[in-house]
Amino acid sequence: MTDIEVILGLERIDRDIFRGPAVESDLTRTFGGQVAAQALVAAVQTVGPERPVHSLHGYFIAPGKAAEPTIFLVDRVRDGRSFATRQVRAVQDGTTIFSMHASFHRQDDVGPEHSDAMREVPRPEEIGEDRSQLSASSRALLDEWCDWDIRVVPQDAYPHNPYSAGQQVVWFRSKKRLPDDDTFHVCTLAYMSDMTLLHCAMVPHPGFPVQMASLDHAMWFLRPFRADEWLLYDQVTPSSAGGRSLVHGRIFDEQGNLVAIVTQEGLTRTLREGSKSIPIAKLQEGEQ
Repeated sequence: MTDIEVILGLERIDRDIFRGPAVESDLTRTFGGQVAAQALVAAVQTVGPERPVHSLHGYFIAPGKAAEPTIFLVDRVRDGRSFATRQVRAVQDGTTIFSMHASFHRQDDVGPEHSDAMREVPRPEEIGEDRSQLSASSRALLDEWCDWDIRVVPQDAYPHNPYSAGQQVVWFRSKKRLPDDDTFHVCTLAYMSDMTLLHCAMVPHPGFPVQMASLDHAMWFLRPFRADEWLLYDQVTPSSAGGRSLVHGRIFDEQGNLVAIVTQEGLTRTLREGSKSIPIAKLQEGEQ
């Protein structure tokens, strides 16, 4: 597993052009969280620190090649008094594999405040790193992310919302101490946010053979946090239909503060008769 500081260490090759490093991986295609996080790193390099990123909306257009570097082209769409907007295209071999819009907002604006509360779940140290309840393919995928401490809360360890078709709760954090830079933690969370989320769509359908891949990804960054401290990823799946599934996640810090929200649609296409189930560790991100 390549260190996250290397993954997010883009090279600036022109004013608004960046190169992301090739990352050693067992995944067949580039991990979706990686290309989204690198695109965000490129975007934030073109905006001053007085306007941190508050949201991103991205589409996975084509599968990326993990063994090759990626070029990120930034378009400075808007620079207003309070807000800035950037569009980023991730390109390999002349083909756009990912497209993202990111919005930045001045920090000194104030207004009313409220927040959802975090549900009562066991602490991560109470769960431990026991993965016996997970499938072999899920365990293989977690092995790919060995720099991250990811602990899935057992389904019988917390009360369920009876109006939700399926739900999953995950504690996660970086095992390594990360730099004391708020922007670095935001970009790291963009990377982490693609971990486990689409799996929530299969909670109501255990063992169902599907091909899975992220199709789009949206995030809102709400409050400060550290990605090397425990974060709770509370996930639900509102719908699956037509070979696609919608998943939604709220991310809380240990103190119960809601720090980010994620929504994603992913491919969950039934495998054709006679095809072998695709191991989750070999997902082809962006393949349509």
